[in-house]
Amino acid sequence: MSKRDYYEVLGVAKDAAERDIKKAYKRLAMKYHPDRTQGDKALEEKFKEIQEAYEVLTDEQKRAAYDRFGHAGVDPNRGGGGHGGHADFGDIFGDVFGDIFGGGRRQSRARQGSDLRYNLEMSLEDAVRGKNVEIKVPTLVGCDECDGSGAKKGTTPTTCPTCHGQGQVQMRQGFFAVQQTCPTCSGRGKIIADPCRKCHGHGRVEKTKTLSVKVPAGVDTGDRIRLSGEGEAGEMGGPAGDLYVQVHIKDHPIFVRDGNNLYCEVPISFTRAALGGEIEVPTLDGKVKLKISPETQTGRMFRLRGKGVKSVRSGSVGDLMCKVVVETPVNLTSRQKELLEELDKSMGTGEEAAKYRPKEKGFFDGVKKFFDDLTN
Repeated sequence: MSKRDYYEVLGVAKDAAERDIKKAYKRLAMKYHPDRTQGDKALEEKFKEIQEAYEVLTDEQKRAAYDRFGHAGVDPNRGGGGHGGHADFGDIFGDVFGDIFGGGRRQSRARQGSDLRYNLEMSLEDAVRGKNVEIKVPTLVGCDECDGSGAKKGTTPTTCPTCHGQGQVQMRQGFFAVQQTCPTCSGRGKIIADPCRKCHGHGRVEKTKTLSVKVPAGVDTGDRIRLSGEGEAGEMGGPAGDLYVQVHIKDHPIFVRDGNNLYCEVPISFTRAALGGEIEVPTLDGKVKLKISPETQTGRMFRLRGKGVKSVRSGSVGDLMCKVVVETPVNLTSRQKELLEELDKSMGTGEEAAKYRPKEKGFFDGVKKFFDDLTN
């Protein structure tokens, strides 16, 4: 029976890079490995075909011979380079599945320190203008007594005799090899016979660091500021992690922020709403004059351009949106009540009053129509 094209077997293009071939093989091997197919002979043969294709296409000389002469170029019975059916499955699986079983022989023993997060609460004013703040962060830093080695000053760690410094040991079951963390050194690759008294062999100690954080103008809740290398110190000489400062803006008594715009409610008197005029409204930069049009209704929104927040990303500046709320007068004197009653009478009734209170007439006309429709 003729053999299938190796590229077709792995589902890759003829010009595929080696990393793409390994990725395709890993996916197929996970699916068709005998440990997963429970003795299905057809699937076992498919796995052998996949394995054969992988061995040829990841060997530079065999792949060149296969590309030029096809299967004949790698068939040992025809004088080619051949695969011979004796692949070292332990090496292949240690290479392809290293990330699943702890990293294999390519895993670095040095480990990067963990990233940290710090929640920073700020006032709206500080967030809008930007500010330098000092924060205190509890973290792990390299031990200065042993320079992070974990060994007592004057001594050095020795190479682990079990894993020979690899931090991993290999267990074989037939042709299948599994990488496991070395039980002697717990993956460090080193043995510390005389631990440092300050860090007790860990190479790191707890410390609260004081850091200065430059918060740029315009930050908002949810924004993060990254301080590279200010996280936990790495293990065994590994790099430190990063510190992420998470910004949260506290509620403001006057303004509500939405993106780069600010919103506020401005109460005005009944007479000011009716007659119009100028009022003072607050902004983050101080008070400004706002012109109220005559006959302004409650809920109307006035826009003050450029009085919002400058974007931390684009540099564009938002607006301040002032929502007018007409305040009904309270605690009226007898004379004031008389004046309001005179005003009300002066507007008349029925159709005459409608020109002064059009919304009221529209509402009650709608109510009348609603009930008329119900009775018809």
